[in-house]
Amino acid sequence: MAIIGIDLGTTNSLAAVWRNGKSELIPNASGEYLTPSCVSIDEGGTILVGRAARDRLITHPDRTAAHFKRKMGTKKIYRLAEREFTPEELSSFVLRSLRADAEAFLGEEVSEAVISVPAYFSESQRAATKRAAMLAGLKAERLINEPSAAAVAGHIGEGDEDKVCLVFDLGGGTLDVSLVERFENVVSVSAVSGDNHLGGQDFDLVLAKGFCEDCGINYDALSRRQQEMLARQAETCKMALSTQEPVVMAVDDGEIKASLSLSNEWLIRKSSTLFQRMTVPIRRVLLDAGISLDEIDDLVMVGGSSHMPAVRRYIARTLDMEPARGSQPDTAVGLGAGICAGMKARAADLRELVMTDVCPFTLGVGVHNHSEPGRDLMSPIIERNNVLPSSKEENYCTVSDKQTSIHFGIYQGENRYCEDNTLLGELKMTVPAAPKGVEFVKVRFTYDINGLLEVNVTNRQGQTSNLVIQNGDMSQEETERRLKELSALKLHPREQEEHRALLARGERLYAVTVGELRDQVAMMLDRYQAQLSSQEPLRIARAARRISAFFDRVEAYVGDVDPFFLDDDPFESEDDEL
Repeated sequence: MAIIGIDLGTTNSLAAVWRNGKSELIPNASGEYLTPSCVSIDEGGTILVGRAARDRLITHPDRTAAHFKRKMGTKKIYRLAEREFTPEELSSFVLRSLRADAEAFLGEEVSEAVISVPAYFSESQRAATKRAAMLAGLKAERLINEPSAAAVAGHIGEGDEDKVCLVFDLGGGTLDVSLVERFENVVSVSAVSGDNHLGGQDFDLVLAKGFCEDCGINYDALSRRQQEMLARQAETCKMALSTQEPVVMAVDDGEIKASLSLSNEWLIRKSSTLFQRMTVPIRRVLLDAGISLDEIDDLVMVGGSSHMPAVRRYIARTLDMEPARGSQPDTAVGLGAGICAGMKARAADLRELVMTDVCPFTLGVGVHNHSEPGRDLMSPIIERNNVLPSSKEENYCTVSDKQTSIHFGIYQGENRYCEDNTLLGELKMTVPAAPKGVEFVKVRFTYDINGLLEVNVTNRQGQTSNLVIQNGDMSQEETERRLKELSALKLHPREQEEHRALLARGERLYAVTVGELRDQVAMMLDRYQAQLSSQEPLRIARAARRISAFFDRVEAYVGDVDPFFLDDDPFESEDDEL
């Protein structure tokens, strides 16, 4: 059975599969690659998905839904005709349609998929996506962040050239900004940020309201049907502005009649607030990654809304950089998801490719607030933009005399007070009664790339308490397998075979050298061990390559083969990065 990649989008969705050494897009029943993320119920009770549903947004707005991805993970209920649906149920219809298209295209059953999600999706939104897949009959163990999928698609297409890229992903409903480093066979995400409520749909609304404002029409007084009609017309004009200007927006439905000439400058003026919001995640990504604009090699713009000349012009001017040529805004994420599906299936031609991602939100526990009792403070354990998988540990002590237990709330978020973050779960550990501050526990968070968080609490007496938090439904067998895989994370990278071998090689060379050369070997070993402590695959891979080259030169010198000078420091050019 094949594993497919799916870009489940706010406006459009698509699927891809890795075969014959490349990621191939899968056409739908109409022969198109993009399937509108719309669902409608016809008068006979039949569920319609895609273009057929989208065409009913204006004629049957009470029976049709769109843009439901923006409400994933919430309690929003959509009422279509006489039936009610959650956002994940509506998404499952889209996923089921893509699955059927894939089975028809491949000629075999499809039961598993790698699904892309916005990098800034919360745990509840990711869990909702997995539930949607389950309802569609798909196993979705792996979710891939959309910018990461776009980055890996670009890596395959560019001959594995080493680069630092800023990926700007503006879709129909969300904005993601990621900093991605490509190095040899490693694609590593360094930092992510975003806005889950900023996308093409917001520009459609601004354009529709701007049209009404300039034409003297009260938008809020219009019926839902008229607002949907205006939104559809606004979207059409927005897309037309990508290839021509001016564009005339005209509306005549018997009740309202108006027309207006639109330009990209007009759109920029009306959308100034939206453009200002775009710069916030860009600044945060650069700050979190600790790099400046002049260190970026490429600006990669993906997502359907990045077609807009107004957006491309604004971002290019803001970053003083032109977008990279050859990118495929509409299909890059889908193609990348197809590559990740190939990696999940362990395709032979992708076995050397390594892709790392980061934790988009900080994970931590609540601790006692001495200044304001009752308002627990967030104590971060795995901070945002830590490379995944990750395992971190912190110590916490008792805060009152004769305290016999420590209660932990596990939170996700960036705010100082726990009440402003998302509660993921709770855990309690008993401790012997003692004066405050004497007894303490170790809290370890182990978080994997698929969204499984294992929390271990151990007291001084060796007693342990565990909690597993997952963002989707998994069988007991699957959970146990994943936990077994996570246990390896608790070993320091220096304990892994390949790194132990390289350290042993360095120790051997230290033993056979003397003087300044021995000092240099020692210095390189110290630096390499520092990189191992980072537990970041990209940094470790770079350090391993450089120290291996250094050891090669030392061995050649010690063996009296081609004498050389050890003036060059193999770490010098990338001290800041490493």
